[in-house]
Amino acid sequence: MPQLSRRRFLTSFAAAGIAAASPSWLMPAGPAFAGPATLLKAGRRTIEVKRRAATVYGLTQADGTHGLVAEAGNSFRVRLENGLDEETLIHWHGLTPPWKQDGVPEISQALLSPGAAHDYDFPLARAGTNWMHSHHGLQEQGLLAAPLIVRDPGEARDDVQEVVVLFHDFTFRDATEVLAGLQGGGQAAQAQAAPMDHAAMGHAAMGHGTPTPAAGGHSGGSGVAAPAGPHLNDVEYDAFLANDRTLDDPEVFQVERGGRVRLRLINGAAATNFWIDLGGLDGRLIAVDGMAVEPISGRRFEFAIAQRLDIALDLPKNEGAWPIFAIREGDRVRTGFILATSAGAVKRASGEADEAAAAVGLALEGKLRAVQPLAGRPADREHTVTITEAPGYVWMLNGKRSGEAAPLSVSKGERVEITFRDQTTMAHPMHLHGHHFQVVAINGKRFPGAVRDTVLVPSQGSVTVAFDAVNPGKWPLHCHHLYHMIGGMMTAIEYES
Repeated sequence: MPQLSRRRFLTSFAAAGIAAASPSWLMPAGPAFAGPATLLKAGRRTIEVKRRAATVYGLTQADGTHGLVAEAGNSFRVRLENGLDEETLIHWHGLTPPWKQDGVPEISQALLSPGAAHDYDFPLARAGTNWMHSHHGLQEQGLLAAPLIVRDPGEARDDVQEVVVLFHDFTFRDATEVLAGLQGGGQAAQAQAAPMDHAAMGHAAMGHGTPTPAAGGHSGGSGVAAPAGPHLNDVEYDAFLANDRTLDDPEVFQVERGGRVRLRLINGAAATNFWIDLGGLDGRLIAVDGMAVEPISGRRFEFAIAQRLDIALDLPKNEGAWPIFAIREGDRVRTGFILATSAGAVKRASGEADEAAAAVGLALEGKLRAVQPLAGRPADREHTVTITEAPGYVWMLNGKRSGEAAPLSVSKGERVEITFRDQTTMAHPMHLHGHHFQVVAINGKRFPGAVRDTVLVPSQGSVTVAFDAVNPGKWPLHCHHLYHMIGGMMTAIEYES
């Protein structure tokens, strides 16, 4: 392979595994939209998964590029075109647009009909690793998602190669079939019990007690309770993908000996938490959900649904190939990609780890500290959101399903705290639109944590977050496990007039 600048996001392939119709994952070196609007089209594409063709969704530019790159300080000027034969709408996850440009059906904007287009134009105040995905029905499960990277122009001269990877869980079944199975108890009754590794779950780090099962357990619609205590993975998948590929045919990124690499990792899975495993490399976690944190060194990092991890690597000075894995929590199955020098020997990596990963919890969360925390001030308003479940795969916030409860009220300028209390048998990645919040307590123990937009709330645990109400509108607040959200776990934050 030719020697190329570290600053370009470069790809090569270990084998010809993606169908010709698949869009390129090559992210441009310069911003995609500094002037006129960039056309982004929601459509269908064909990929290959385990030697089988699969028709999935895609979000591509006119040249086939999958995803968007921009620079902070510019405007987000995008024309979204619906090239599907069904309605859709795209949410800009991690950005903080004006309310009406957030891309959520029935809350901020009407659905786009087939063939229709909509223009977005708002300032990009922050750099960060973000993503975009459908917020309509179950389209996200069908891979209607893509990276959305906002670069810091002040870092333009840094000799660092970016590697952007979107992870996903994949099934050949129709997502409506998956949901029907959950509602009927078919999948829920097979839910995987969580390995009781309290350190991994954050109990040791934060002084947690032993978790207890929720009253009645999770029964789906079968009336048969799931295993006592926390359980994981209520959807079984055919494959796990990293930029549309499995470890049978991983993406190989060319890197330089002794080079500096910034991994921009996005958990776009519908229902799967992962552990990132750097293998033989040492990394420094430098940002979560696009927001800088005081660096944490390590080789394994917890990675909940919808979260993003920016990890800095200083590569060895020798030729080599280094696989990076995402291991499904509570399981051995994994996906990943490979970093390789021009003469590095790329070896086949197994699709299974040597041992099952522990449950993803709050051990890492308890260690994170924001580089730019919220200014110190007491809360002007506090809300408690209690998470419960009921037979029929019903998931509720404060005893109500989506659309049944009044939104949580805030006023512009307030410091708001929300405490999530999970009384169910599963963990829930809770996401707030239009804002970034700081994690300020786990199980009642206060600490100045990371600023982010999605936080995992463990079974039988609690997490408190704080944010400043500076973006008026009506903003979704929901679990980012797709089937939990569809099952009822969605409310809103609404500014008082």
